[in-house]
Amino acid sequence: MATGFGRGGRGAALLQALSQPVRKPGEQNEPAASGDAPAPAPAPAPAVSPAAISVGRGSLGRGAFLQGVLQGATTSNVARGQPTGAAQPARSVPVSGGRGVANLQALLQTVGRGGGITGPTVPPPMPQVTPQISQSTATTPKETPAPSVVTQSGAPSQGSSEPPSNRLSRMALDPSPVVHKSGTSGKQISLSGNYIRINCRNSGVYQYHVHFSPSIDSKNMRFKLVNNVRDVIGFTKAFDGFILYLPHRLPEQETVLHSKRPTDGVDVTITIRLTKVITPEQCVALYNIIFRRIMNILEMVQVGRYYYNPRTPSTVPQHRLEVWPGYITSVSQNEGGLMLLVDASHRVLRTETVLQLMKTTVQKNPSGFQDECTRSLVGTIVLTRYNNKTYRIDDILWAKTPQHTFKTSSGSELSFVDYYSNAYHKEISDLEQPLLLHRPKKKQLPGGKVPEKSEAICLIPEFCYLTGLTDELRQDFRVMKDLASHTRVTPEQRVATMRKFINAVNGNPEAKKELDNWGLSFADNTIDIDGRLAPQEKIIFGGNFTCMAGPQADWGRDATRNKVLTAVDLRNWTVLFSKRDAGKASEFINMMQTCCRQMGIQCNKPTCCELHDDRVDTLSRSLRDNINPSVQCMVVICPTSRDDKYNAIKKICCVEMPVPSQVIIAKTIARPDKLRSVTQKIALQINCKLGGELWGLDIPMSNLMVVGIDVYHDASRNKRSIAGFVASTNKMCSRWYSKTVLQMPGQELIDGLKLCLTSSIRKYHEVNHVFPEKIVVFRDGVGDGDLGYIDHEVQQLQQCFGNFGGEYSPKLSVVIVQKRINARIFLKNQRNFDNPPPGTIVDHTITRRDKFDFFIVSQHVRQGTVSPTHYICVHDSIGMKADHLQRLSYKMTHLYYNWPGTVRVPAPCQYAHKLAYLVGQNIHKEPSAELSDRLFFL
Repeated sequence: MATGFGRGGRGAALLQALSQPVRKPGEQNEPAASGDAPAPAPAPAPAVSPAAISVGRGSLGRGAFLQGVLQGATTSNVARGQPTGAAQPARSVPVSGGRGVANLQALLQTVGRGGGITGPTVPPPMPQVTPQISQSTATTPKETPAPSVVTQSGAPSQGSSEPPSNRLSRMALDPSPVVHKSGTSGKQISLSGNYIRINCRNSGVYQYHVHFSPSIDSKNMRFKLVNNVRDVIGFTKAFDGFILYLPHRLPEQETVLHSKRPTDGVDVTITIRLTKVITPEQCVALYNIIFRRIMNILEMVQVGRYYYNPRTPSTVPQHRLEVWPGYITSVSQNEGGLMLLVDASHRVLRTETVLQLMKTTVQKNPSGFQDECTRSLVGTIVLTRYNNKTYRIDDILWAKTPQHTFKTSSGSELSFVDYYSNAYHKEISDLEQPLLLHRPKKKQLPGGKVPEKSEAICLIPEFCYLTGLTDELRQDFRVMKDLASHTRVTPEQRVATMRKFINAVNGNPEAKKELDNWGLSFADNTIDIDGRLAPQEKIIFGGNFTCMAGPQADWGRDATRNKVLTAVDLRNWTVLFSKRDAGKASEFINMMQTCCRQMGIQCNKPTCCELHDDRVDTLSRSLRDNINPSVQCMVVICPTSRDDKYNAIKKICCVEMPVPSQVIIAKTIARPDKLRSVTQKIALQINCKLGGELWGLDIPMSNLMVVGIDVYHDASRNKRSIAGFVASTNKMCSRWYSKTVLQMPGQELIDGLKLCLTSSIRKYHEVNHVFPEKIVVFRDGVGDGDLGYIDHEVQQLQQCFGNFGGEYSPKLSVVIVQKRINARIFLKNQRNFDNPPPGTIVDHTITRRDKFDFFIVSQHVRQGTVSPTHYICVHDSIGMKADHLQRLSYKMTHLYYNWPGTVRVPAPCQYAHKLAYLVGQNIHKEPSAELSDRLFFL
């Protein structure tokens, strides 16, 4: 979008903006709305670089800023439920007042900057290279897209005979039609969820456009002028500088008020004009802001996305860790009405400061401590307890210390020691420590412009506490076990946490008043849900043996004691091992032959190759020397877990000289009492990699192909995206064909889907001599904000059907699989709450109001609370009944061959994840096509 309009170019910018088509989501960001109250004057900020930038409307000129705001209004239609890409007539763009177009979504950014509702206090800014831009981020709630009715702002046209009441009812937002598709099969069970019903006494929220005459450019000044007329409009409001939201309607449709500009005493006329009435169902974003304000009232501290209580931490002193308890809250419009999701959350923090870590590193490695500190600290997240904010460390300034000075915004010199003493009353003890540098992500300005320069905040290591867990801590079983006692919350404890939250809000007069002002209240307990329990699945093994999955959906004992569904005999395989692991290798080979015989797999004695040393090049050379066309599988026993060795093995065996490979860490086969169980799992995995099938299920649909898609972002190569694509090739969905697509950095949409699906259909025809008539795609890794982009992928899938002739037109269904959700489902017993059994289905009340979606609990967990999986059908030309799609989704969770039980997501999604992870994490290249018809990536 052009940004060359100067002052006075308002008409040209408006004309061009109205003539442009509506942009698709992601093509243009909306302009950010600012707070309701002016922020307090910032403390002096270090300015190493004297250049300053101008943020907002002033840096673009009035015309370009207007154009950016109008474009933001059109893109915001998508967030409110407009069909993607649907061009809107020019009259549908609110233009009254010239510049003021914003939506509720933009208000999410106001609380962190001091006043979306009542203006919380903003702490003094941190030391920075250039004047600080607020980086407060607002969590977009996982809400149902609201229908959009964009009405023309402004007073009624003269000569109109339509009564104002009729016009208001016409401007009101009508709720979108409810999509209700529920199943009926299965056993009825009583459930509960972590949702609380919200009641709204008001008919909705009234949106007003505020116009100032003369025009007021300063947002802070507009806030002050609006606050001066609170005796008329009331003290409860949400204002972003142009758009005003009130819980009540003013007596007149257009209210004209007068105020004086405090700087020069000029009389300012404030015209407040009603533009639309927003129903409670469409106020989800605003209600989320209100609950963010309530969390501040309850003195909760925002760390990352959620709010935590720093006053009641659980300490783990033996590991120098502490756990902050907190809440996850989100208002959403569900099929059962307006609800508040509440869940328990925990934040793991370390009581060790960055300075203490640096000193420990110096003691261990005096000569190369700087490089070691840089490797361990850059990219990590730290918490500064004086303001309870988190920062990412981007660099370490070894040449600067707290004694250095910087120029403040007023031009005076101030040292870091004095700055922290004055702003936070913190005294720095070590004056020779280096400084940490945090570069916030560049914030996009209206019109798509990105600031040429952004601030870089300086931090003191002594005040920075490390957050999260390192890989070393995660691999320590004792650490994870001790943390689990604090973070793994049972269903009964989660329900108690929700009741505690309800009592805290209702027992706090200020929080209760905040809700009352907006006409809100919520129930005293969580909702009750009627769910269904799918019948147990019959697991089919070789030799016509069958067994039931059981109440816990676990058939591990049957999987190792019966013949596999399809066995691939291990006639010619090679084992590589070091000299010190020769004894373990011999015991493993003997046990392998014993276990395979029981599973119906013939296992000959392998070719053994002993490595002379533990070097990577020695291992690579031995692999190349031993791989030949007759070798079925390469087994490598590594003394220790090393990424460089594993990467070398997989690159050779998956790309250079394709052959199935199995890597075993020596300690996993070192214990005689565990050798049999470990070897059984290895034997099953090797059989899969050779093209065998372990077990199957009865899939009643004929000529069906099931597809799984997932995306992995490779951090080592500038977050290059790798898409994994896996498709079934037989009726029982026990054999799979796989492909990968390497994409541009950070790309989530898959552009190579057409090639992947075309190859999969050809492979299906090669195996079955018939084309698939029904294709069900399970797409993993898509959040709520990306649901609108899936249309691009669906179009690619449909376009590839033309490659097989004009008459071939299979039915297609695309289902989004979401596992990173905060929804929880509990089984209601007579006196308490428990985890629901595997196969529990919920397809109403807490589902989306305008989507065909459902929840399935497919796993059994022994600790904590089980997490359901959310399925959203975004495209369906098959026309399956809800029962059939739910049953197929649950069946697919039984077919992941790395675990003799159900998994959280359908097996093709898990396979696609494993494939994309292997390519992105280890080999960084597309695997050989010779392995595409086997599960070589397990």
